[in-house]
Amino acid sequence: MAATLCVKFLLKPGCLPLAQTVRHGSKAVTRHRRPMHILKQKLLAVTKYIPPPRGPPPGAYPSQVQRVQEDSPLMLLMKRDLKKVFEDYKMIAVVQNNACNSEDMLMLKHRLYKHDITVKLFPNQVTRSFLRDSVYCNMAPLFIGPTLLFVSKEPKVKEMLKTLRASPQMTLLGASIDNTLLSAQGVVSYSKLPSVTVVQGELVSGLTMLTSNTASMLQRHPTHLSALLQQYVKQQSSGDSAEEAT
Repeated sequence: MAATLCVKFLLKPGCLPLAQTVRHGSKAVTRHRRPMHILKQKLLAVTKYIPPPRGPPPGAYPSQVQRVQEDSPLMLLMKRDLKKVFEDYKMIAVVQNNACNSEDMLMLKHRLYKHDITVKLFPNQVTRSFLRDSVYCNMAPLFIGPTLLFVSKEPKVKEMLKTLRASPQMTLLGASIDNTLLSAQGVVSYSKLPSVTVVQGELVSGLTMLTSNTASMLQRHPTHLSALLQQYVKQQSSGDSAEEAT
């Protein structure tokens, strides 16, 4: 309950008294806050405004618009030469050059040239640009770092692998042989296959053997039948001569 304290001060005679009123005690609570209904709480939670996340500032990321860069005349000429290489040669091997000096490279080219294998060098940018729109697009991952092309008009895999064993700076990554993409292990397995001449000889000998066996089988029955008829005729002639004698 509030109390009132009144204090009167008389400063001078003839002046009005000064009165001060001080109120003590707690404030009276006249209204309590009613709790919000559960449906209204759900409605407010569902309809609460959620601002969208702030995007990155302009210029923080590169533009997604791809710029089409035209090929230079030199690049077009090199792509034309590379296309001719893939059309004219049956074996195209991709080899990685691991810091091979000029003298070793010259010796390697000389050894490969003895087997009609040529070394070609094209920039990776030109090679990837050509392979992107060709049937050899699966060869694009092989062209990473300094790479060379070992090409030959006929598949001479054994000679190439024998030459690469003498050059540890060169690492075989893969090859395209007769329009077939092979890994390094696949090239090694291909080298173990017999040559076309040997396979053709085996095929001809097998066909000749089958033909001779067929001919002998066809001639066996008439020969056997003629032998039986001759034996029968002899038996008949000997029986007739014995009857005449008796």
